[in-house]
Amino acid sequence: MLQFILSGIAIGAIYGLVGMALAISFYVTRIINFAQGQLMMVTVMVTAELASSGFPVWLAAVAGLACSCIVGVLSYLIAVRPILMSNRFSFGWLVSTLGFAVIVENAAAYIWGPTSQAFPPILNKISLPIGDAVLTAQQLLAIATAAILAGGFEVVRRHTLFGKLGMATAADPEMASAIGANTTVVAIVAFAVSAVFAGIAGLLIGPTTFANPYLGDTFGTYGFIAMMIGGGTERPVAAMFGGLLLGICAEGANALINSQASDWFPFLVLVVILIVSPKGLFSASNPLFRPRRPMVAGN
Repeated sequence: MLQFILSGIAIGAIYGLVGMALAISFYVTRIINFAQGQLMMVTVMVTAELASSGFPVWLAAVAGLACSCIVGVLSYLIAVRPILMSNRFSFGWLVSTLGFAVIVENAAAYIWGPTSQAFPPILNKISLPIGDAVLTAQQLLAIATAAILAGGFEVVRRHTLFGKLGMATAADPEMASAIGANTTVVAIVAFAVSAVFAGIAGLLIGPTTFANPYLGDTFGTYGFIAMMIGGGTERPVAAMFGGLLLGICAEGANALINSQASDWFPFLVLVVILIVSPKGLFSASNPLFRPRRPMVAGN
């Protein structure tokens, strides 16, 4: 039991990072960037390619994140901004971001080939016993990194000028522009940050899997489920809680049902949770997580 819970938390941290990446771009622009999984893939592929060419792993990882940032900004400028400028209430971005994802994926397959290649090991050969369970140092790194990034994002969002500009842009972009906020710059930064979150998720999962151009499909889907379970459309950090719950459910399904159950069980969890709480389990509208009003004498 402890083993699959801890393993679920570790893989759930990866899902949560991808879910937060989706939620951050949605938070500012009110669109879902369906190319988010491909941004994760770009980091993994560039890092693996440079590492195999003899570059230090840390330098390859930085280059991979930089490439992911560039592609993330391009996804906004090419696939999102023209649609929002034309009609911000249309769903044209749904087709344009999916199309951008297909282009990036096929470009990666053309550059690196459709087959998998090895990703450089980081800490996955080190194991640490925790009670009756065993976690690799790579899994512990994933959990710690996810916690730091989620907490850091909330601090920036709530307590910095740029975070307040992001909240203003999310609430009312026209009003934000009227008071002098450059909403285009805010959106570009949001897409760059979301690309970094997705790229870091790729670096954390890369050593335990292989690098291939189609990696983003799976993790993009699970990131979307994590965002919806958590209620990340209202507050991005909730996507991390959704990812952790998703990871535990997936690992539990593997352990208690069969090895194929993790392919369909998360979707069942999503459906059940959305029936109970349509905006997500940890959304601000869920009465269980609404801040309580202070008691007033005489009431």
